[in-house]
Amino acid sequence: MIYEICTDTDPGLARDNNEDAVAFDTQTGLCILADGMGGYNAGEIASGMACAFIKSEMSRWLSQAGLYANSKEVKRAMEICVQNANHSIFNAANSNPQYTGMGTTLVVGVFQAGRLMLGHIGDSRCYRLRGGEFIQITKDHSLLQEQIDAGLITPEQALTSVNKNLVTRALGVEDSVLLDVTEHRVEVGDIYLMCSDGLSDMVRDEPIADIMLGNSVLEQKATQLIAAANAGGGRDNISVVLTHAKEATVKRGFLSRMLGK
Repeated sequence: MIYEICTDTDPGLARDNNEDAVAFDTQTGLCILADGMGGYNAGEIASGMACAFIKSEMSRWLSQAGLYANSKEVKRAMEICVQNANHSIFNAANSNPQYTGMGTTLVVGVFQAGRLMLGHIGDSRCYRLRGGEFIQITKDHSLLQEQIDAGLITPEQALTSVNKNLVTRALGVEDSVLLDVTEHRVEVGDIYLMCSDGLSDMVRDEPIADIMLGNSVLEQKATQLIAAANAGGGRDNISVVLTHAKEATVKRGFLSRMLGK
């Protein structure tokens, strides 16, 4: 199995700067998305630090040990890497007054063979499209999600709530953070979408699914998702990371071709 990865990010229509950040490494199957928060340009700093740090550290570890690592080892490496990134952002915020209180959401995935190890913090999401079914495979760390879980509001009411952007967990805000890590079986044909809330707040799941189900190539899907969020208001930065699981093609040798094998 091989993975095609595509990213796109846009400031949206209401903001001049972009506090989202995305990164990926095709060689190791690593994908990262972060949505920063904080005054001045602090959110941009936090998300950029998260992506750069995690990409550097996790890619290095995966290059050295990841191909032979089991699920527990990849999970532990991801947790350690994210904790180190958390400390780095937290210390930067505490040593620079203009960065006080900065933090970022995070979605990080490692695609290997037929497996995805997925970690997340905050309300940035990961969805999966498989055989026509489009589902969210992360659970938001947000006040809104807690209210839904407690039965205080319905998912339908949540769509129009004023509390959409209140996260209950973020990278770099405290000296430690809990990363939720889950393992998922990957099938050929799957497409995974990581996104910031600039997409999920502006576009409902059904229109997102329609774009994902279309016949367009991955880059076009990314462009269409950004355009849909802007058409819906574009009130926040918008970022997407798309990963398509494909069957690996094996080149046949000369003798095999001659024999029709």
